[in-house]
Amino acid sequence: MVKHRAEELAKGQREISVSEFFEKNRHLLGFDNPLRALSTTVKELVDNSLDACEEMKVLPEIKVEIRQLTETRFEINVLDNGPGVVREQIPKVFAKLLYGSKFGRNTQSRGQQGIGVSASVLYGQLTTGKAAKIISKIGKNKSAHYYELKIDINKNEPLILKDQVVDFALDHGTKVEIELEGKYQKGKQSVEEYLKQTAIANPHAEIIYFNPLKEKIVFKRAVDKLPKEPKAIKLHPHGVEIGMFLRMAHESKSRNLQGFFSNEFSRISSNLAKKICDKVKVDCKMEPKLLTHVQADALVKGIRETKIMAPPLDCLSPIGEKAIIEGLKKEIRADFYTAITRRPKVYRGFPFEIEVGLCFGGDLPSDDLIRLIRLANKVPLQYQQGACAITKSVVQTSWRNYGLSQSKGALPAGPVVLLVHIASVWVPFTSEAKEAIAHYPEIIRELKLALQDIGRKLGSYIRKTVKVKEQRERASLFEKYIPEVASSLAVLSGEKKNNIEEQLKKILKKSLKEILQEIPDGDKAEMKNESVKKLKKEKQVTLA
Repeated sequence: MVKHRAEELAKGQREISVSEFFEKNRHLLGFDNPLRALSTTVKELVDNSLDACEEMKVLPEIKVEIRQLTETRFEINVLDNGPGVVREQIPKVFAKLLYGSKFGRNTQSRGQQGIGVSASVLYGQLTTGKAAKIISKIGKNKSAHYYELKIDINKNEPLILKDQVVDFALDHGTKVEIELEGKYQKGKQSVEEYLKQTAIANPHAEIIYFNPLKEKIVFKRAVDKLPKEPKAIKLHPHGVEIGMFLRMAHESKSRNLQGFFSNEFSRISSNLAKKICDKVKVDCKMEPKLLTHVQADALVKGIRETKIMAPPLDCLSPIGEKAIIEGLKKEIRADFYTAITRRPKVYRGFPFEIEVGLCFGGDLPSDDLIRLIRLANKVPLQYQQGACAITKSVVQTSWRNYGLSQSKGALPAGPVVLLVHIASVWVPFTSEAKEAIAHYPEIIRELKLALQDIGRKLGSYIRKTVKVKEQRERASLFEKYIPEVASSLAVLSGEKKNNIEEQLKKILKKSLKEILQEIPDGDKAEMKNESVKKLKKEKQVTLA
């Protein structure tokens, strides 16, 4: 009997575990090359530590150490003072992909998918065959538990190689050790750069870092106050699609549609729910489980046509203007610092908030392109810059209007560090690696408005300070040549040299006074200090 081809193909079909999928597609998670793999692992571990400490309401103290074992093999250790992980949960938290408590919670957080840390464990396992080592303690009078874990690729389940009680120096916290193949280098897209940007975006955290060269780098805490704690909110009805709406209705425990609307969605009262149902001629007393596809389609359209109050905004936790400035000041030497936090907006029913910080001058190179720091929920985005909505918005902003040079289709040039942050309960990343923001029109529009706001502040500073300082330097240079000019004029006019010199000095003094009136008080003080330093230096040279 001849077998049908379809029957033969059916024998090869099977369920694929998420671990097996990412084993073959690890580039989707940010492990596409050794350099990025090292940075991504540190990023996932540090992000987890920051989230944990903030949920415990304790100022983060994080220690990161990278030890180089061979030319291509490294050991990463990250220790934090967070709440620790309950013993029974440790294997699943660290060795099971898509396992976590944050997905669908509708609150701002760094990690949401339950992939990050377990993906790092998976990568270490694939490249070295070694298990991840975890120590966690949840309280002073509690035991510290030590695990050695791998991931069962076929089942996406943790494999426990060792489980024992050990000593732990901290009263509470977690230490994770992962051995992996990687590549270490300094500069852009390095671990150092990620930690520096993290320290800027999280000035309430202290991070101590030991690099493979055994150098110790301390990113000190700049503020002693924790950021505002975000609260979970219900899904806003304008963010729901028909498939999701139908699933939610069929899984609902509410007795009728009125209760379903008010219990599952934000900003919908019983009266508004009845109004929507009546509008599309669906019985509001109907049991949600009995809802048909046609009725669900009508209700979703009715929702979209109904004016509904914007979702609550206490689900967001922005960095804040003051904290952004403090973060920039402690890591970057510049002459001018400023920041703005825009009012929250909504896309697809999800609240989001844009913040921009900027520093200018100082030690920053004036001939290079500006340095752009992209952040999402206080996490640096180091890769895929060209694909990101933030980069697109910066490039499309006309920076020439604000005193910077800019070629068409490129970032502006000048001594500037520009920080752009999006805070949201759901950041629309372009991939699982979470490195670039999708180009939603609402987000692009708000980004451009924020960049224009910060551009006006920069332009005002450049006009009032930088250009005025340049004019003052020119005037000072002219002062040196007054005696020679006076001598020449005296010969031509027949007047006394002293009189001409006196008149020229009066004119120069008047010009300088007019220039100084345009300079802000803070910059006057700075210029005065610079003048004093210059006089002291000249005096020392003379004495020598």
